[in-house]
Amino acid sequence: VRRHREIHVVMGNEACDLDSTISALALAYFLAQTSPAPKAAFIPVLNIPRADFTLRTETTFLLRDWGIPAASLIFRDEIDLGGLHHAGLLSLTLVDHHVLPGADAALEEAVVEVLDHRPLERDRGPSCQVTVEPVGSCATLVTERILQGPPGVLDRTTAALLHGTILLDCINLSPAAGKVTPRDVACVALLEERFPELPARDAVFGALHAAKFDVGGLTTEQMLRKDLKVVSSDELALAISGIFVDLETFLHQPGLLQDLETFCQGRGYAALVAMTVSFNEQHEPTRKLAVYSRHEPLRSTLCQALEEATTPSLLLQPLPSPWPSVAAYAQGNAVASRKKVLPILQAAL
Repeated sequence: VRRHREIHVVMGNEACDLDSTISALALAYFLAQTSPAPKAAFIPVLNIPRADFTLRTETTFLLRDWGIPAASLIFRDEIDLGGLHHAGLLSLTLVDHHVLPGADAALEEAVVEVLDHRPLERDRGPSCQVTVEPVGSCATLVTERILQGPPGVLDRTTAALLHGTILLDCINLSPAAGKVTPRDVACVALLEERFPELPARDAVFGALHAAKFDVGGLTTEQMLRKDLKVVSSDELALAISGIFVDLETFLHQPGLLQDLETFCQGRGYAALVAMTVSFNEQHEPTRKLAVYSRHEPLRSTLCQALEEATTPSLLLQPLPSPWPSVAAYAQGNAVASRKKVLPILQAAL
């Protein structure tokens, strides 16, 4: 910064799941290896405070497994992106999302590239390179980008991180889970061809899946923060949390209602949708969801939007709820992941 070198940040989304983290680390590493001089400083930024990193159990597991210490990572509360942008030094590449939240709107003009695998919500100017493809994992797009680059840049550690991320994101490439595409399958095969010593798929997926669903010892508040997305309108913000225990277990947590109220009030959310997922031995998902709000009209609006949705239809069946301010559902359409539910909720707001 003192030498006025350009700072090129590669950053994933606010949920900072494994896909966002590894996509940012791998792409920043690739750009640092291949960018023409004069070199910018390429910095992967994990889009959460460092204090939240312990909640990302699958990410901490994979990085520890491949010898990458948490001390070498840079978190969102450790870099002043606004200050860098104000000084004219910031370039920003977004991975695993392509629209910054309202609080970061001022950084939009620093965005020079986007790699994402969700439907495009906004167009960008010609100076921004946009790759938005409907694959199962953003890490697939990063892998394709690296494999198209100069030979020899991809090393075994980076390959292993990308390999594990695609396997976890695409539920071990299981068609029944409804997430995998031929490009994800092809990338996993190419990584294994380049590095035959990579651990077996089943072992990698099993270990990461177990780490992701290891929520023992987490409080309700930590469970809600572990995999959190937010959608908002001009007036309201809505939290959508991925929850890795069965919905009935979650709803009967001691003090749940008070915890939900405290969480929403403390963070300014008008409502919260908890989406639970579990998998059988064939990697087929079971999904359930709960809608919480103290404001009955808002809760009814969200429930109606989810019940009546057609793109996709969620095939919701009401479940008993122990709390009047929480509506609970079994989700018959088990391949409709949170990525597909978010636009329904955004439209409802």
